[in-house]
Amino acid sequence: MLAVISTLRTLASAFFLVGLAGVGAPALAQSDSKPAHAAGGSNAATAQKHVSEAAGVVRRMTSDPGLSQELAQAKGVYILPRYGRAALGLGASGGAGVFLAHLPDGSWSQPAFFNTGGISIGLQAGAEGGPITLIMRNDKAVSAFREKNSFNLSADLGITVVKWSREAAGQAGMSDVIAWSGSEGLFGNVATLAINDVHFNQKATQAYYGKAATAQDVLSGKVSNPQSDALRQALSSAGAYKP
Repeated sequence: MLAVISTLRTLASAFFLVGLAGVGAPALAQSDSKPAHAAGGSNAATAQKHVSEAAGVVRRMTSDPGLSQELAQAKGVYILPRYGRAALGLGASGGAGVFLAHLPDGSWSQPAFFNTGGISIGLQAGAEGGPITLIMRNDKAVSAFREKNSFNLSADLGITVVKWSREAAGQAGMSDVIAWSGSEGLFGNVATLAINDVHFNQKATQAYYGKAATAQDVLSGKVSNPQSDALRQALSSAGAYKP
């Protein structure tokens, strides 16, 4: 009799432990997986928001024939849909953007994600931020985005960035980069700018494409996301590309 009771107790303990393993383990695994999944989804949604807003910026720019022509012949374009407030003597700080390169066949690459720390604009005080686009007019300007994870664009480093204006459109031909702002007066009266602390955003790029990728991977077509089609089509509407 005692042997039977002992056996029953052993079996009951065994079933109890199996129950814990069958119920508790998946619950723990599910709890661990939720934050990572939620974070990934949030990053992807934020990245797509930047792409969608960039498409709106391009549509606004193409309504200007002069800008549309510059976009059509650009080697690359860096679009910051939103930018921070300019402070006296300190420039603006904080902006997330997307970079696309013009491919030899005339199409546009997929977007690679970058952040920009500051834009030196002299002593312009109190200007409101807004959309900013940098139009790359030669391969020298594009190469920084292709080859470096962190860099500046300035005359000191051999890249001239000039402010876009309809009155001085002809003078822009000597520059490497044209800077356009959607906020009137953001760049003040200065003609030449410096773009500081541009760095590749690995987290946003990985979230958008679902896997790790370098800027060169993105720009050479090794990864793609069909949700970028609206932005790429907006840029293509600027006109035919002539390498």
